[in-house]
Amino acid sequence: MTSFAKFSGIQAITIYAALSMTTGLALAADNTVSADQIVNQLRPKPVTRGLSIGTPQIDPAVKAREISFVQTVRNRKTRSLSLGEREEIAEIASSKPNIDLEIQFDYNSADIAKTSAEAVQELGKALSNPSLKGSTFVVAGHTDGIGGEAFNQDLSERRAETIKHYLVQNYGIAGSDLVSVGYGKTKLKDANDPADPINRRVQVVNLDTKSASK
Repeated sequence: MTSFAKFSGIQAITIYAALSMTTGLALAADNTVSADQIVNQLRPKPVTRGLSIGTPQIDPAVKAREISFVQTVRNRKTRSLSLGEREEIAEIASSKPNIDLEIQFDYNSADIAKTSAEAVQELGKALSNPSLKGSTFVVAGHTDGIGGEAFNQDLSERRAETIKHYLVQNYGIAGSDLVSVGYGKTKLKDANDPADPINRRVQVVNLDTKSASK
């Protein structure tokens, strides 16, 4: 398997729903983002195959490798993903459509905070939108920087699974379309304040394999 560059600074769909990618929209934490806003940010951008100067071009070989890898992690248990696979997911996700949605969890818990209930509901509505049908999404769990590595890794995985389960149970989204992954405290949103609750989040990214396979 091709080695990937070290991944750093990933912020998605933080579920602000996880990794804040280069094309994402950062939205104020005190505002509830609507389903329509989420859909607009997660919808794959039109791809130009021409030779226009400055227009990003598709490398078919790269796209094929991405699609092949995503197929290997679909339907996998979060805990079964290796460190290398987690970083490869982050590498692929770093250039994909995303949005930051801040979904908070209770301290040391995988329970969604009551204040984030509406945000999760809007996410569910968005991922149920017909325009996103067929897409595969990363659901990545993150903790704050307090505590040990093993504890936080486990907690982040449980948080990712909580969001995945919620979306499957309440919005009928296929579990195979949601790749859940945990990053523990390795990718803090605010590294200057590891204890800040903003670090306890889930990130979501549209892996855009639907458009890549066309």
